[in-house]
Amino acid sequence: MDRSSTCRTLRVFETLLRRVNRESGDNPALSFDEVRDALVQDGYELRPDLRIRARHLGHLQLHLKDLSDPSGIQAELERIRRSVAEHPDDAIGAAKQLIEATAKIVLKERGESLSDHDDLADLVKRSQQSLLLHPRQSPSLSNPDAAGAVKRILGGLSSIALGVTELRNQYGSGHGRLSAPTGLSPRHARLAVNAASTWCEVMLETLADPSAPWRSASA
Repeated sequence: MDRSSTCRTLRVFETLLRRVNRESGDNPALSFDEVRDALVQDGYELRPDLRIRARHLGHLQLHLKDLSDPSGIQAELERIRRSVAEHPDDAIGAAKQLIEATAKIVLKERGESLSDHDDLADLVKRSQQSLLLHPRQSPSLSNPDAAGAVKRILGGLSSIALGVTELRNQYGSGHGRLSAPTGLSPRHARLAVNAASTWCEVMLETLADPSAPWRSASA
């Protein structure tokens, strides 16, 4: 099922849940705990207002509407949604690919060239540089983006992206292996997914920000 079909199905399910809730009145026996547990297994949560939202990376969807082609990011979000609970190695692989897709989309939106030979470390560095988010850049701007504290955080941001890549190389999907990785659990998948989410959200939010310093620097 593609993302649009999934969203439509979830909206129908929300409507049914709210109808059951209304018709139950003040019945104290009514509980949606089993529904909540089932949704969690698929990477969703049932909120108190009986709306269903993705638990992992759902907030990144907010930054996709203005991209010329967000399909690469959407594909990795869907892979994460399907695998984070039961297949952590696949989720770790998808987290790495989410970072790669985001870096490529940022470079494309900024009019930068792309090559099939670019490795992820180079893509991460170039995409951050294109948005003046690389810690070694020192734009002569009197704003928080140039503050030393922000630069230190951006240095950690770069390390996050590369750390997810290293984790994928050791434990994630995408490589043929003599034996399957052992000891992985959903918490390892969530670590990689949440780390990737942090990097991607900063990149996409900065790309969309009409007052971001990269805009005046490239004008």
